[in-house]
Amino acid sequence: MLENLRNIGIIAHIDAGKTTTTERILYYTGLTHKLGETHNGESIMDFLPYEKERGITVASAATKCEWKNKEINIIDTPGHVDFTAEVERSLRVLDGAVAIFCAKGGVEPQSETVWRQADKYKVPRIAFVNKLDAVGADFYRVINQIKTRLGSNPIVINIPVFSGDDFIGVIDLINMKQYSFSGELGNQVIETDIENNYLEESAEWREKFIESIAELDEEILELYYNNEDIPLELVNKALRNNTINNNLVPVLCGSSYRNIGVQPLLDAIVNFLPSPLEVNSVDAHELETGNIVDVNINQNTFSALIFKITVDRHVGKLAFARIYSGRASSGSHVYNSTKENKERIGRIIKMHANHREELEELKAGDIVALVGLKDINTGDTLCDEDNPILLESIDFPEPVIQIAIEPKTKTDQSRISEALNKIVSEDPTLKILYNKETGQTLISGMGELHLEIIAERLAKEFKVDINIGQPEVSYKETITKEAEQSIRYVKQTGGKGQFAHVVLKLEPSDDFEFVNKIVGGAIPKEYIPAVEAGVKQALREGVVKGYQVVNVKATLLDGSYHEVDSSEMAFKAAGLNAAKECLKKAKPKLLEPIMQLEISTPEEFTGNIINNINNRRGRLNSMESENNTQVIKGCVPLAELFGYSTVLRSLSQGRAGFSMCFSHYEESKNVAS
Repeated sequence: MLENLRNIGIIAHIDAGKTTTTERILYYTGLTHKLGETHNGESIMDFLPYEKERGITVASAATKCEWKNKEINIIDTPGHVDFTAEVERSLRVLDGAVAIFCAKGGVEPQSETVWRQADKYKVPRIAFVNKLDAVGADFYRVINQIKTRLGSNPIVINIPVFSGDDFIGVIDLINMKQYSFSGELGNQVIETDIENNYLEESAEWREKFIESIAELDEEILELYYNNEDIPLELVNKALRNNTINNNLVPVLCGSSYRNIGVQPLLDAIVNFLPSPLEVNSVDAHELETGNIVDVNINQNTFSALIFKITVDRHVGKLAFARIYSGRASSGSHVYNSTKENKERIGRIIKMHANHREELEELKAGDIVALVGLKDINTGDTLCDEDNPILLESIDFPEPVIQIAIEPKTKTDQSRISEALNKIVSEDPTLKILYNKETGQTLISGMGELHLEIIAERLAKEFKVDINIGQPEVSYKETITKEAEQSIRYVKQTGGKGQFAHVVLKLEPSDDFEFVNKIVGGAIPKEYIPAVEAGVKQALREGVVKGYQVVNVKATLLDGSYHEVDSSEMAFKAAGLNAAKECLKKAKPKLLEPIMQLEISTPEEFTGNIINNINNRRGRLNSMESENNTQVIKGCVPLAELFGYSTVLRSLSQGRAGFSMCFSHYEESKNVAS
């Protein structure tokens, strides 16, 4: 029954408690009989060796459980900025999300990133303020930050209860009851009347809650103004409808590690987040006409989006798919409209972290892993061959940092490319480049930790011995003025010759664009794509330092051809040479990645930290004081941030912390680069 299904993701900043919360959900729903903890490497969802060692999530993991006769598919996503693409591709296919905030850290930089990603895909959310047992926790400050920093409409539906400094339970503002959690690992939920010393505060927050709902629901508004009782069914219905429509975000609180507040969170997931039947239809393009069509869950024609690829040593390539419409069974054939080829589904698997459950059939609304697909990548669309469509693919950020790796032996040389190809098929943010001059392989990724884990996987998982160079910034190049070049490509080698003539113009733009202005058949249409391919090849290596050239508009103005000697190869070479000459004339410049930096520090270290940011070519954006702590925000070139954690520790006697995420590219002022 699709109305009883919830496809949700757990999203947050690193260390907010995503995996710990997921482990509690699995325990309380009866799926597991032992709590796995991230800090001791026993988490069920963080099952990869490098996740267990570091106590962080690196790859999103899928599982399913049941709560109050509702089936919940859960994807636990990473919180570290280096793995933000895992969040991107998960949110692309999910119907709802639980955003977890640390009650002490509040809305942190990666919290904002994942929230914006959820905004992009219009994913309904519930917020869970975790770690209320921590020293310095402040539930109401986090509520205010959700409102001001995220521009959201948080509706508090439960508030924390303390006994002295100890966090002991929550008050449900919908039912006006107090809950405490006892028994083995908090699995017994004890409902009582609200304590006297919390009656006034509860009534005040209940009033705010009803006021907020009344603003969005006319039926409740009328009852509220007439001072009439508002039925609970009406309150829950209004909360559900407005959560699904992204008009509000219900906010709950708890401490997953102390086993407080997770069961009310489960209730909110099944009560307020949508089933696949309640989410909007998705847009797709008809392959033949290019027209936009709606894909509805009630349609009989099959359609699915591949959002993640993993390579499993036991079953081979696993393709994770969200099914948007129709049905398919194991052994059936489907059409990959992205690659325009037929594929056979070998097996259908329901994943529980690294454990597998085989299914005979998949249906609309499911999130499953498919085995047996040969030529498949992240973002590919599977559909019926008789009704070919293309679903919107997934956009991934460009890498900003690279390292050089060299195999130690000839045996390793042959194995390294095979290993990297497998990893690249899993990770769309990893780019590989082979440098013919040095014999080095360059791998580009999202950050130091990302590349560190790739190198670790090569050594431990694929048994490849490698030497690793120092991390380097992945610069880009662009042009600053217009340039034009006419090139004749002529080769005569005894037999048939090669001839192509192009006139090309390059100019600055916001993105890459190729414009064909050939009229009167000066160059036949079949040769135009070859010219574009040549231009794109030239832009892969700029003339300043050999980095990729971006933000260029290329216009093919004129040219000529020979009826016998012209070929695609000749026009590709002409386009390549013309673009290279234009790049030299167009005043190229180097661009470097700029990172958004947020530092939390005791006030006495603020001066030294700001001076250090200035010395690193950084710009200060803002400073604000929170609980005797200064929060410093600024932008700093990535080239200046290698090893920054060690520097910050020495500047603050180990008391400051920082986080960073990619912001943008801008002209490099660093002479050394």
